[in-house]
Formats: sequence, C-alpha cells, structure tokens
Amino acid sequence: MSDDPLDRATSTPPPTLGEGCLSRYDPEAMDEETGTAFEDASKLWEELHPAPEKPTS
Repeated sequence: MSDDPLDRATSTPPPTLGEGCLSRYDPEAMDEETGTAFEDASKLWEELHPAPEKPTS
C-alpha cells in the first residue's frame, strides 16, 4: 500500500450483480476490507423497528 495519505483516502465500491434496475452490490464481496462489514446491522434494525406489542385480552 502506498504511503501517500490521499491514496488511502479513496474507496472502491464492491462488485455488482445484475444489470439496470436489478443491479446490486455482491453480498459475497462485502467485508471489512471494502468497508462494508456491519456486524451490528440486525441490532440497529431492531432498535429502529421494534416489534409491535401483542395485544392483551
């Protein structure tokens, strides 16, 4: 890797699958190295979208 800080400040998107409106990032190519790993995604989802409470009868 280069010692130039500007070289380290760039990013490259992961490869894509599909074409046109069906184009999406390849989930198999996403990892820490590409900056797309997010282990706490499910925890964040639960915080933002809590399960509805069951009605009591």
